Amino acid sequence: MNIPELSTALANVQLSNQVGIAVLDKAMENSEIIGESLINMMGRSMELSVNPHIGGNIDMLI
Repeated sequence: MNIPELSTALANVQLSNQVGIAVLDKAMENSEIIGESLINMMGRSMELSVNPHIGGNIDMLI
């Protein structure tokens, strides 16, 4: 077994994991921002609605 090659491979795996986690973290942040924007948009549209009690609930399955 070649120790330098094993060390390099392990470092590459660790770097790949760190990059993947960073990308997922950014995607989660973007999802939270989009969700907050959607909630704000729905709140404003319900205030302007003629029938504010209609369409106030959304059924979602994730």
